[in-house]
Amino acid sequence: MSLDVPSELEKSIDERITHYPVSKRSAVLPVLHELQHHFGFINEDAVAWTAAKLELEPIKVLEVVTFYPGFRQSAPGKYHIRVCRTLSCAMAGSNELMESICEKAGIDRSGVTHHDPIAVSADGKYSIEFAECLASCGTGPVCLVNDDFHEEVKDVEGLLKKYN
Repeated sequence: MSLDVPSELEKSIDERITHYPVSKRSAVLPVLHELQHHFGFINEDAVAWTAAKLELEPIKVLEVVTFYPGFRQSAPGKYHIRVCRTLSCAMAGSNELMESICEKAGIDRSGVTHHDPIAVSADGKYSIEFAECLASCGTGPVCLVNDDFHEEVKDVEGLLKKYN
């Protein structure tokens, strides 16, 4: 398989690479961010495409993808939920928030691992994962749904209704 990168996206990526004239390798993060923004995740084809584009061995790109938790290696649901799990949010109920969201959205987290932290509902509508600090320690528990920030989340049904 190969990655079908639209010409407009490739043009944007090519422009970003010009910002790193000394070493194309330095463009790995921005290229991966653009690909993930477009495709939703970074798969093996995206790793191979990035490696070829930047004249690197694929393992060098994969090292970056697997190191940074912001890169997803599997497709998320239409609405991707990230629940903060750091101390302040944990004390405010983030574990209970995670359990409640999973129950109400029909998400089974039993197969979640460190290398595959995302669980997706059977219908593909929702996906969820824990996130490290979302920078709102005084208003926990907090979560992101796609790029929408939610503080003091108590009404899970109301939260999920916003994304129907």
